[in-house]
Amino acid sequence: MLDIITRFFTKDSVSSKDVARERLRLVLVHDRASVSPEFLNQLKEDLIKVIREYLDIDEEALSVDLENEDDSIALVANIPVKGFKRAG
Repeated sequence: MLDIITRFFTKDSVSSKDVARERLRLVLVHDRASVSPEFLNQLKEDLIKVIREYLDIDEEALSVDLENEDDSIALVANIPVKGFKRAG
């Protein structure tokens, strides 16, 4: 339990094992969704481009993913917001 809390509140470097596991999970979700990794990357870049116009975001901590549950697929985006940009 303490390990989970520590990971949540610190930005320790991620081990190569964890990166490989996450990549494999993404590949499996992409295969089930019939979406290429390139498509997800383009979608992520487009989302960042649009959101950046309105918000100051932490792009390093940003994550965009597809999640597969039963017969549905969800696009899940975690976008840490640093602040709001003024309307100009």
